[in-house]
Amino acid sequence: MPERVADYPRPPRLEPSSRLVRIRLGGEWVAETRSAFRVLETFHPPSWYLPPEAFRPGALHPAAGSSFCEWKGVAAYWDIAWNGRTAGRAGWSYPEPTPGFAAIRDHVAVYAGLMEECRVDEEVVLPQPGGFYGGWITSELVGPFKGGPGTMGW
Repeated sequence: MPERVADYPRPPRLEPSSRLVRIRLGGEWVAETRSAFRVLETFHPPSWYLPPEAFRPGALHPAAGSSFCEWKGVAAYWDIAWNGRTAGRAGWSYPEPTPGFAAIRDHVAVYAGLMEECRVDEEVVLPQPGGFYGGWITSELVGPFKGGPGTMGW
């Protein structure tokens, strides 16, 4: 069933998912879970937040910097490393999220474009356009998607 991202809410909605979410780096699956959350926001493909235990031990390393989301709070960043491959600032999390997003405390979202492959069920996802947002595009989603040239003011 198609999902129109233009119909997603603002402020965003947090939704649990039992779909299989996997992330490949260093030639292996570095994360896997059926206990992710999707954040659904107008004109954005979902960002997927995985529990920290979904990642292989030693794959997540704190990275410098932070950012602020008006809905979720202050984000911390993560380098993801496995089998000699490191993706700098490839993940982010909310150590102290706002009350509406408390369920994703310490869960990690990942920029699909910095990984070798990200999948939802068995579908390989495409990264959200641009370098700022971290949504994952799957075949059931209908755009347009925020992030490309000329869309920052949407």
